Amino acid sequence: MTTTRRPLTVTDLAPLARAALGRARALTGVERLRGGTKKGVYRLTLDDGSTAVAYVWSADEDYWDQPDPDPRDPFSHGTGLGLFTAAHDRLAAAGVRTPRLRFADSTHTHLPADAAVVEDLTGGSLEDALARDPDGAPQALERMAELLATLHSHTGPRFGKVAVVDGGGSSYGVSCAQRVTEGALRSVAEAAARDPRAAAARRELEEEIHALAAEVGPRDRHTLIHGELGADHVLLTPGGQPALIDIEGLMYFDVEHEHVFLRLRFGPHYEALRVPGLDEARLRLYRLSMHLGLVSGPLTLIEGDFPHPERMREIAEHNLHQALSLLKSAS
Repeated sequence: MTTTRRPLTVTDLAPLARAALGRARALTGVERLRGGTKKGVYRLTLDDGSTAVAYVWSADEDYWDQPDPDPRDPFSHGTGLGLFTAAHDRLAAAGVRTPRLRFADSTHTHLPADAAVVEDLTGGSLEDALARDPDGAPQALERMAELLATLHSHTGPRFGKVAVVDGGGSSYGVSCAQRVTEGALRSVAEAAARDPRAAAARRELEEEIHALAAEVGPRDRHTLIHGELGADHVLLTPGGQPALIDIEGLMYFDVEHEHVFLRLRFGPHYEALRVPGLDEARLRLYRLSMHLGLVSGPLTLIEGDFPHPERMREIAEHNLHQALSLLKSAS
């Protein structure tokens, strides 16, 4: 595990900036943006006042301390330049806005890490906009609903990460529901090892997971989804149009997985994004699985040197209460 982390500096990032943005302008400022746990996100400022954003994938920028992920597992550690470029290209083809890619480098020529440079969208996040301007929320959410309709109108021949499926590969397992069930059971085991309340409820939680999974019927439609879509993963263009970020987890999957996350992260604003025809059995299974993952994941993350453990503990605590309340409502 990396125990000492140093944010990259102007000196570190200047070669990448020159390669991506040209030699006519000099890099004068670098700011590491808060929020990234799997990659470094840096705003680059040039001497003419223009900006861009650099993504850096390296062990020093990844707080999860995970082994090399297997992309054939849809829920494996979603990080890396290959996943990013595949997702960027798929979204561009689908007509879904995301910061435009200006440069990608896997050769480590300009920085000893995989890196990319994208446009800097300066309209702030949708999360901030909803908090700052409640009167403007309906219009912002209408635009978000339109983006989701476009995204979810696209399908793939199999489920799994876009980089795998679009490359002709296939994922482990036979169905989305099976993979979610297996993930939920792993999350229970990991949470139980870290919290006595989860340990006390482990058997009940496992029984409920199996019961919910038994109610899910077969399906052969695999929808293009973001996978972790909260309002903080949406930036706004200067004209107020939404654009998706943190796209490495883009995959073909059950659309209910997306809606469970949307409901969780958008809270009272979710009603503007709700759509008819969702499978209630899948929603019940995926909701419990999502809460359990948001217990085990944060508790695992703070075992390392993540710099904001309090927030992770709050997330784990909230989602443990939610998972246990679903047990009570089912009994």
